[in-house]
Amino acid sequence: MATTLEDRAGPRLWTPARHRSFRLLWAGQSLSLLGDGFSVVAFSWITLSLTGSTLTLGYVLAFQAVPRALLTLVGGSLTGTWSARTLMVASSWTRAALMAAVGLAGLSGDLTVWALCLAAAAFGTVDAFFQPARVSILPSVVEKDLLTPANALLGAGSRVAAVAGPAVGGVVIAMNDAPVAFLVDAVCFALCGLFVARVRTLPRPPAPPAAPADGAEAGKPAATSLGARIREGVVYTWRDPRLRTIVVFDTAVNFCYAGPFTVGFATLADQVLRGGSATLGVLNGSLAGGAMLGTLAGGLMGGRPRVGLLIAGLAGWLAAGMALLGLVHSTPAVVLTVLAMGFAIGFQGVFGVSWIQRNIPEDVLSRVISVDMVLGYAAAPLSLIVCGALARTGTFAMFGGVALVLAVTGLAVLASRPVRAMR
Repeated sequence: MATTLEDRAGPRLWTPARHRSFRLLWAGQSLSLLGDGFSVVAFSWITLSLTGSTLTLGYVLAFQAVPRALLTLVGGSLTGTWSARTLMVASSWTRAALMAAVGLAGLSGDLTVWALCLAAAAFGTVDAFFQPARVSILPSVVEKDLLTPANALLGAGSRVAAVAGPAVGGVVIAMNDAPVAFLVDAVCFALCGLFVARVRTLPRPPAPPAAPADGAEAGKPAATSLGARIREGVVYTWRDPRLRTIVVFDTAVNFCYAGPFTVGFATLADQVLRGGSATLGVLNGSLAGGAMLGTLAGGLMGGRPRVGLLIAGLAGWLAAGMALLGLVHSTPAVVLTVLAMGFAIGFQGVFGVSWIQRNIPEDVLSRVISVDMVLGYAAAPLSLIVCGALARTGTFAMFGGVALVLAVTGLAVLASRPVRAMR
C-alpha cells in the first residue's frame, strides 16, 4: 500500500538518495562547487596580497572567466567523444593538480602575478568542460520520473556549497597563509573526481535517431567534427521554439540577475538602507536561503506542472520584486522581497532543468545546455556594466529598467502556444 501511495503522489524528495550512484554524484558536485567558491576567494586574496591592486585582481578574474565562456560550447560538444562522467572526472583531477601547484608555489614564495593569470586561465579552460557535463549526466544516473526530486537535491547541495565555499575559504585564509586555501581547494576537486569516477550509469537501450527539431532537415547525417557538432547543437536549440524560448528567457534572467544582485545589492545596502557590509551580507544570504527553500519546495511538489507557465510566472514575479526594490526603503521589506525572489528562482529552476533533461535526446543534451550557459556568461558582464551606469542615477532607474525587461519577457513567453503547453 505504501508503494502505491508513493507512486500516485510521485517520487518523494529523498527517493533519489536511496541510489548509491546519485549519492556519489551529489557529493562530487557539491564538493566541486565548494571548490569553486574556495577558488574565487583564494585567487582574489592572494592577488591582492601580492600586488595590492584591484585592477590586477580584475585581470586575474578575467583570465579565468573568458576561457570558461569561450570554451563551454566546446565542452558541451565533447560528450559525443567522451561521456559526461569522464569529462567530469578529468576536469576535477586537472583542477586539483592546478590548485595544488598554485598552493605549493605560493608557500615556497615562487608565485608571480603572471603565474596566477596562467593558472586562472587554465582553471577556467578546464572548468568549461565540467559545467555542461554536470547537468547532462543526471538522466544517465536516475530514471526520468526521479529527475525533479534529484535536481532539487542537487540544487540544494549546490546552493549550500555556493554560500559555504567563499565563507569557509575566508576562514581558512584568516587562520593560515593564503596559499593554504589552494591546497584545501585541491582536496575538494580531487575528492569530487574520486566520487564521480565511482558513479555507475544506467544501461540504455539503443536510441532511435533523434527527431529533428522544427525546421531541421530529416535524414541529415550526424555531425562528426567538433565544429559541426557545435553548429548542430546551436541549430537544434534555435529551431525548437520551446528550447529557443527557454534559452532566451534564461539569458534575460541572467542579465536581470547579475547586475541587480551585485551592483544593485551593494548600492541598496550602502546608499539606501545605510546598513553597510552587514546589510549586504543579509541581502545575499536572503537570496541564497530563498533559492534553497524554493528548490526543496519544487522537489517536494513533484509532478509535471506546466513549465511554460512557471517560466512566465517567474518573470512576472521577479519583475514585481525588482520594482519593489526600486521603491521601498525599509530593510525588512527589502529582505522579504529578496527572499521571495530567491524562492521563485529556486522553485522554477527545478522544473526547468528537469524538462530539458527529460525531453532532449541524450546525444544533443550537453550541447543544448552549453548554448544556454554561454549566453548566460555573455549576459552577465553586460548586465554589470549597464546596471553600474544606471545605479549612478539611483536605484529606482536601475531596478525599474530591469523590471520592465522581465515583464516584457514574461509576456513574450505567454505569447508562445508551444511553450505554454510544455510539461
